[in-house]
Amino acid sequence: MLEVVGAAPGSHANQDYHEVWLKSEERTKVIEELNHMEQTLSTGNNNTDASDEKEAHSEFATSISYQCYLVTVRLFQQYWRTPSYLYSKFFLTIYSELFIGFTFFKADHSLQGLQNQMLSVFMFTVLFNPVLQQYLPTYTRQRDLYEARERPSRTFSWKAFIISQIIVEVPWNILAGTVAYFIYYYPVAFYRNAPTSQQLHERGALFWLFATAFYTYIGSFALMVAAPFEVAGNGGNLASLFFTMALSFCGTMVTPELMPRFWIFMYRVSPLTYFIDGALSTAVANTYVKCSPYEYVKMIPPVGKTCQEYLGTYLTNAGTGYLLDPNATDTCSLCTVSDTNTFLSSVSSHYSKRWRNWGIFICYIAINYIFAVFLYWLCRVPKKSRMAK
Repeated sequence: MLEVVGAAPGSHANQDYHEVWLKSEERTKVIEELNHMEQTLSTGNNNTDASDEKEAHSEFATSISYQCYLVTVRLFQQYWRTPSYLYSKFFLTIYSELFIGFTFFKADHSLQGLQNQMLSVFMFTVLFNPVLQQYLPTYTRQRDLYEARERPSRTFSWKAFIISQIIVEVPWNILAGTVAYFIYYYPVAFYRNAPTSQQLHERGALFWLFATAFYTYIGSFALMVAAPFEVAGNGGNLASLFFTMALSFCGTMVTPELMPRFWIFMYRVSPLTYFIDGALSTAVANTYVKCSPYEYVKMIPPVGKTCQEYLGTYLTNAGTGYLLDPNATDTCSLCTVSDTNTFLSSVSSHYSKRWRNWGIFICYIAINYIFAVFLYWLCRVPKKSRMAK
């Protein structure tokens, strides 16, 4: 612009832009609008309809819905034009899930393989804290900008601000969860656990729903803990505490039967209880177990009896387990688990509750967003004095 008007060093203007402006059509329209405003605003406009009158006395120039639309579009553009936050989120997701997926690459159906598959689901949740910590400074900068500039000038409402934060984060979290699903679910080879093609498709889709819901849950929890605090680190510390407690009492490290009765309520209220239960049962249930050679329990049957004759009653009563060679007479090799459902029952996970667990986990996401809006209103929105008229 400076070069065009001749103000930059070494540049020359080819015309007098002041004269161009004075003779322009735009200036004529500006003068006409100013004259119109001078006549109508000073004397009052008696033809103002009800909608104009309502708008003139409202706090903001547009409705909340239109404010949400504009602020959401602006925030999408901000993420796209300054993608450092998105780059770090997807780099962390890809690197971590590839590491977890190939650490447990093609876990088999042995007892140790089942333990590895359960541990991989457990490790899937460990990304909660680093992904959450990435969002906190991004949100804090946006909030500080809003509270210093847009709120004092009545540009848009705090409701539009907080709702746009929710709307913009959800698609990116779903995309991150989708990426995590593909680079984690297939390397671990959960798809091999489905006994039929119908279950293969259903379980794959449901695990994708769990993966995307988990990343959305991280975003909702991050917004909830960041909403009331001035410093992002305070929200991060609170989130770390809650996550540690939820993970400790989710039933993976200690089953509900072994928990002290006082702490059993934590098992029931922990969102990770329902996530791990649903994701693990979806990935592992309804398939066989084949013990590795070192996992068989060895025992010698009585003289003249086969292993089936010696242990057949036990296997019938136990309802699980199998013999490597039922007709052996020298040494019996017993695998104590014959199907994955028995293994899942030992860790309080049930395939029949998979959709229920997903629904409950979605409710936790909704609760987080509700609390985020409430806490922001409670702690950050200036309240009108009751004595004000």
